[in-house]
Amino acid sequence: QVQLVESGGGLVQAGGSLKLSCAASGIIFSINNMGWYRQAPGKQRELVADITSGGSTNYADSVKGRFTISRDNAKNTVYLQMTSLKPEDTAVYYCNAELKRLGFTFKDYWGQGTQVTVSS
Repeated sequence: QVQLVESGGGLVQAGGSLKLSCAASGIIFSINNMGWYRQAPGKQRELVADITSGGSTNYADSVKGRFTISRDNAKNTVYLQMTSLKPEDTAVYYCNAELKRLGFTFKDYWGQGTQVTVSS
């Protein structure tokens, strides 16, 4: 069984920083893209940032210049460093990974979500 376990969420004042981590565990053969999505109350889940296995990154316009995504392939872990946080960044943040278990095809997996709250 594969699990994505997130950590690092919390409450922070506007202008502050947080770092999210997400580790994939289980018998994993390969991981393609990893990423972070978020969902605010009453809104659809949206992509925040993603990163390929080779390190190419992609960001939502709303977080460019403030958030940095990175990954440690040896640890099957993806990170999201968030700086200059704004109240509108408040949401549940979900980790996503496109990964392959031995004997299976690639499939999307999701973490349980971690709450990020930015106070004004």
